[in-house]
Amino acid sequence: MRGFSNNWKDFPDYILGITKEIWEDRGIGPKIRDYYGKDVIVRMPGGISTGVENTVAATAATLNEFSDRQLLGEDVIWSGTPEEGMLSSHRILSTATHRGSGVFGKATGKVITYRGIADCYAKDNMITDEWLVRDNGAILRQIGQDPRKWSAAKVAEGVRAFTPDQNISGPYLGKGNDNEWGAELGTILTSMMQSDFSVVSSRYDRACHLEYTGGVSAHGHGAADAFWLSLRASFPNAEFCIDHQIGLVGPLMSPRAAVRWSLTGQHDGWGAFGAPSHASVYIMGITHVEFGPYGVRREYTLFDETAVWIQILTHLG
Repeated sequence: MRGFSNNWKDFPDYILGITKEIWEDRGIGPKIRDYYGKDVIVRMPGGISTGVENTVAATAATLNEFSDRQLLGEDVIWSGTPEEGMLSSHRILSTATHRGSGVFGKATGKVITYRGIADCYAKDNMITDEWLVRDNGAILRQIGQDPRKWSAAKVAEGVRAFTPDQNISGPYLGKGNDNEWGAELGTILTSMMQSDFSVVSSRYDRACHLEYTGGVSAHGHGAADAFWLSLRASFPNAEFCIDHQIGLVGPLMSPRAAVRWSLTGQHDGWGAFGAPSHASVYIMGITHVEFGPYGVRREYTLFDETAVWIQILTHLG
C-alpha cells in the first residue's frame, strides 16, 4: 500500500476504515479533509458536487437527519495498484432512524435500512473522484412517502437530476480490469439490455438472491426477469453503456464483479415508470454480483428512481 497510511492492511481495509472514522466516529470535518482531495468530484444521480467543503457539508446534513446512522460495509470490489491509483466499488448497508428534518421532509422517527454503492478513486491516501448511488426510493417508502410525489415536490423547488452534460472530468480515467468475472457480468447485463432475457435462466442460479432498487429483496429467475424487463421496457431504445467494470477473486470469497453502467435515451415504453412520457432520461446504475457453480448466486443492483422521476416530471412540467 505504497503512499497509504500504515494504519491500513490493504485497500478494502482503508475504504471500510475511513468510512467508519468519518461517519460513526464523527470525524466529519477533520477526517474528510484528510482523506478527500480539496477539489474532489462526487457524482450522484441527484446532482454533482465539487470540493471537499461541500462533501463536509453534505455529510453533516445527512447525519443531522439520520444521527444514529451505521454504515455496514458489505463488500469492497476493487481494481488498480497503489502506484497508479485504485478504484473501489464499496457496497454499504445503512441502518438509521429518521430523527431530524431535512431533504426527506419532517422527522418521522422511523427506523430504516437501505443500501448505497460508492465507486471511489484513491491514490496517496486520498480520494479525488467518486460516483455514488443511494437507494432513495427505499428510504422514502420506509418513512411513509411516495417516491414519485416526493420527486414532484423537488421539481417544484427547482431541483434537477445529474446528466452527462454536467459532468466534470476528474483524475480517474480507468475502465476497471480485464478479469473474466467482470467480463461475465458485463455480458449478462449487455444481453438483457439487448432484450435477451433468456440469459437469466442460463446464467443465474435458480435460487439466486436479489437485492434491487426500492429496497426490493427477492429470489429466483422470475424476480430477476421482472426487474430487468420492467426497466428495459420503460426505455426500449435507450443506449446502454458499461462505464466501469471490475472482476475480483479473493481469499474466502466467491468470484465477484462490479459494473457501473448507464442508460441514456427516451422514456418511450410502459414499464417501471408508468405511461411513456417521451422524456429524455439518464440513469446511473451500479451492479454487484457474486458467482457460484450455477451462475449468479447474489445480485445487488441500485439506481436512484427519484432521479429518474425528476427527469420525467421536469419534462411533463
